[in-house]
Amino acid sequence: MAPVRRVAVIQWSIKNLAVEENHATACKYIRSAAAQGAELAVLSEYHLTGWAPRDPLFAELASPAVTTKYLSAYQSLAKELNICIAPGTLVEKHPSPNPSSEGDEDSYVLYNTAYFISNTGEILGRYRKKNIWHTERAYLTSSISEPHEVFDTPFGKVGFVICWDIAFPEAFREMLARGVEVVIAPTYWGRNDASPAALSRNPNSEELFLESTLTSRCFENTCGVIFTNYSGTDDSLGMSRVVLPHVGPVGKMGNEEGVLVVDMDFELLEIAEKNYKVREDLASEGWYYTYRHSGAGSKAQGQDRR
Repeated sequence: MAPVRRVAVIQWSIKNLAVEENHATACKYIRSAAAQGAELAVLSEYHLTGWAPRDPLFAELASPAVTTKYLSAYQSLAKELNICIAPGTLVEKHPSPNPSSEGDEDSYVLYNTAYFISNTGEILGRYRKKNIWHTERAYLTSSISEPHEVFDTPFGKVGFVICWDIAFPEAFREMLARGVEVVIAPTYWGRNDASPAALSRNPNSEELFLESTLTSRCFENTCGVIFTNYSGTDDSLGMSRVVLPHVGPVGKMGNEEGVLVVDMDFELLEIAEKNYKVREDLASEGWYYTYRHSGAGSKAQGQDRR
């Protein structure tokens, strides 16, 4: 694998429930990214629907017919442009695995799902959000029973977290034990996710949270993080970026709309691991925290880094 790879982070003011308009905007930016030599384009969480869960249309747009249509469109675009695409998240509607009462065949659950599409149009990986933000819990279902998978891609060994997942270092550790090199983090994170009490102490509380946490995750896991968010509104933060150990953000956006193409130097991951030996310790026999990753650490130890 080449030590330097080009990646595009994409953010804009997502329109609630306007899936055709949002999809057209996404495709415009992906084409721009490909024209600038990007090998991977990453969109934000809820990039098609926005966040309007109380509207009945929100669940309708999560139907298999709708989500399959747009996922297939991204697969075709990836193949046409010879670019990998991580299309943020798609809200997907599934029959409830545990109907509340007999005869309740119409009950359903909504999963918030991220995909990785290769430059050949093939779906290489999928992840459903586990850690549901407090105001989402009335509408979305956690994938708590599914592991944090890591999958081989043309862009290295990739895993996902979605938005509030970022707050949980356990998610990164689980993927690290499986050899992750790049964690993709599509997000819909607003300024007012901090409470009024928190904002009264620091109006930039959420910027500080993201700046510090994303950088910490890179160092403590010797991995890269590709973070995308929505932007362009009074409440939004933007801040889409690519973050690497030792250097922090190698490219970052403010609250503007658009696409940013930056270079990821994979050699920094090697330098960080040789320096901190986090993976080596995690894979070693008798390491303190193996109760959480039993059986995964030894697997990571035998994997070659790219």
